[in-house]
Amino acid sequence: MSAPFGVAAPDPWHSLRALTPARIALGRAGAGLPTAAHLDFQLAHARARDAVHDALNVPRLQADLRAAGFDSVPVHSAAPDRASFLQRPDLGRRLDPASRDRLSSHFTANEGRDVVFVVADGLSARAAQHHAVPVLGAVAARATHAHLIIAPVVIAEQGRVALGDEVGSLLDAALVVVLLGERPGLSSPDSLGAYLTWDPRPGRTDADRNCISNIRPEGLGYELAAGKLGYLMTEARRRRLSGVKLKDDTGLLGA
Repeated sequence: MSAPFGVAAPDPWHSLRALTPARIALGRAGAGLPTAAHLDFQLAHARARDAVHDALNVPRLQADLRAAGFDSVPVHSAAPDRASFLQRPDLGRRLDPASRDRLSSHFTANEGRDVVFVVADGLSARAAQHHAVPVLGAVAARATHAHLIIAPVVIAEQGRVALGDEVGSLLDAALVVVLLGERPGLSSPDSLGAYLTWDPRPGRTDADRNCISNIRPEGLGYELAAGKLGYLMTEARRRRLSGVKLKDDTGLLGA
């Protein structure tokens, strides 16, 4: 028997909701969603929208990095503000002149850096704010074990993935890893992505990178993400490549 008009009808798949954050088995009220499901959707949409416009708290991130044992250098992309960043993706892919000068003056040439980590706000500053430091802490031990020399962390405001290519090139680093807030979803407004590129330089494409996505406690956990990233870093240096030619075989190796 169907529920009376205006009364939410239970969904027989309701028990499956415990297995996924996807919006399934929401029930119905007449021809539409129940009020609670509709309001939950509106809240999730607002959180995703707010995540896009949130600002990265650079002083706080620097303090968190310092507490975890990392030096850091703040930089800014050529996008002067959030509106420009969203409307002009090309500006987020390169440094502004002041940041290029800052990196050139902060780092001396030929220091033998193997990898530089760039923490960027991307499309979710809260993802970078909350998850980048734990990931760095988890992966640093693996990098040290692999005898990789880590440069001070570069914190980039209004940055996109390709900004790391210019940073890595300026620092003459063999590898760049960009930890960046990914485009928010309705169930994941704070998802962090890690993008690894061997021999970074302007003009690299997405085919030249490896990506580890959905890094957050509710998705891919810090330790598992660090294990995958550590493997890719080691293999990238050993084989001197990244991107489509470098596969993540950690599942096959039981890592």
